[in-house]
Amino acid sequence: MAMDGVLLAGLLNELKDRLLGGRIYKIYQPENDELCLVIKNKTEEGNTTERLIISADAGLPMLYLSKTAKENPKEAPNFCMLLRKHIGNGRITDIKQPDFERIIVFEIEHLDEMGDICIKKLVVEIMGKHSNIIFTDSDGIIIDSIKHISHAVSSVREVLPGRNYEYPPSKGKLNPIDLEVNYFINHVLEIPGSIAKAIYMSYNGISPVTANEIIYRSGVDKENTDALSLSDKEKIYASFKGLTDDIKKGIFCPCIAYEGYEPKEFSSVRLTMYKEAFEEGVIPDKNSSGIMIYKSVSELICDYYSKKSISSRIRQHSTDLRKIVANAVERTSKKYDLQISQLKDTEKRDKYKIYGELLTTYGYNANQGDSEITCDNYYTGEKITIPLKPDKTAMENAKDYFERYNKLKRTYEALSVLTGETKNELDYLLSVRNSLEIATSEDDLRQIKQELIESGYVKGRANKKGEKNMSKAKPLHFVSSDGFDIYVGKNNYQNDELSFKLAVAEDLWFHAKQISGSHVIVKTNGEKEIPDSTYEEAARLAAYYSSGRENVKVEVDYTERKNLKKPPKANPGYVIYHTNFSMVAEADIHGIKEVTD
Repeated sequence: MAMDGVLLAGLLNELKDRLLGGRIYKIYQPENDELCLVIKNKTEEGNTTERLIISADAGLPMLYLSKTAKENPKEAPNFCMLLRKHIGNGRITDIKQPDFERIIVFEIEHLDEMGDICIKKLVVEIMGKHSNIIFTDSDGIIIDSIKHISHAVSSVREVLPGRNYEYPPSKGKLNPIDLEVNYFINHVLEIPGSIAKAIYMSYNGISPVTANEIIYRSGVDKENTDALSLSDKEKIYASFKGLTDDIKKGIFCPCIAYEGYEPKEFSSVRLTMYKEAFEEGVIPDKNSSGIMIYKSVSELICDYYSKKSISSRIRQHSTDLRKIVANAVERTSKKYDLQISQLKDTEKRDKYKIYGELLTTYGYNANQGDSEITCDNYYTGEKITIPLKPDKTAMENAKDYFERYNKLKRTYEALSVLTGETKNELDYLLSVRNSLEIATSEDDLRQIKQELIESGYVKGRANKKGEKNMSKAKPLHFVSSDGFDIYVGKNNYQNDELSFKLAVAEDLWFHAKQISGSHVIVKTNGEKEIPDSTYEEAARLAAYYSSGRENVKVEVDYTERKNLKKPPKANPGYVIYHTNFSMVAEADIHGIKEVTD
């Protein structure tokens, strides 16, 4: 699934309605390849403020109107400063989609240093890894771009300051808005092979999903062009023409097609090849399929792309922390495995003790030079053969065995403590790794980094007592189908906060059994009888926000908060409990309502 020309046509219709005539109030660059423009406008609804997000990220390029503000970096990059200089307070006079390409062009009117009216253009290319944001003057001369493309990078065209801006090569594709019947029937539908491929390889902005929708609407149940009759071709043309006519009229129906929980396709036109639409507000379940209709293309993009974008950005920004934690986990795992191996070697200590005791009792039967002695083992009542060093007496051999026993005993006692400490350290690091996996914001990362600083894994200034709680990062908040509040910690600081400050004695506590994961708290509000569905939903959350989320089923422990204890000097997030119940849950949280502040 990718943004095609049809989706951008629907978005263009929305942008014209909400942005034309608006003034650019603020410009900032939250990421290296992303812009946010705050635009103030006067519409029939009154004064409005819109936030336009433009991303040229190679993995997730997008363009949409957002309701939420992004964090403004302390220092603006050069490209951002250049835009502020030229088009700050500029007015958007036109928005175009040239030749139905995956390109949106904003024309912006502003005053130059002499007070004269000038026109600049902001060109947004949504083209996968070739996506870019390019700033030009009215004559199409590139002033700058968010990505510089030289001939060393691309032999097709340069995107550098001072060069003429050229649209990406169309590869001979036509604008579908200018659909012509004779060419379509006698040329496009004569191309050998798939009908859908013939359509999307011949016209700009038509993706495979749009081509398949055109064929489905026509009622033609054939796959290849060589099977088409003239009547079939006319039906497909009529279907295609009907779609382009709707686009010209501004008739759109933004939707995402689901099969079970998974979104399969999306478009700004209704995908009739999927089942009927879900009712508004209905969340698809794993056995359902159909389309979810949105009020605007921006809402569709925000719903589908924004979560993926956040996840992608968070993974990028947490690369250093992930590497530190991964190295620490690997190092600690090796140390733990070595200690376990050494601990296993001490298991023969009791055998040496028995050898020494038996030699003390029966050693008089051994002669100088014997390499072994067989005697009765009074612990088991069976015969036992004890190896001897021929150059030593039985008593000297007994002394050696007692020394070996005492050495292994001391080793066992020391390793038992060290192995426990190493296991606690490894469990702690795995919990931090899980925290990085479920982090959803920069504040989460800052909180995790602070935790690693205080734990000594990262260099930096440790916060003073209580200062760590001032972070904006908050636990996740859900409401069960029965109306009970459920809170999920996203890192160890939040886990401690939930379990020992937010929760009271009668609240319920859930955690994936014997693996790293979030603390999940159900606020019972003094209720004695909690419905089974709330237990199940809390367990599903504990399973999902654990390191076992990829498993089909996860065992989850649960108990009342009053049964939890935190040992002195324990790592953040570590608790012990001896009274609990267990249940098996799916690591699936679809259908559980999340509360966003």
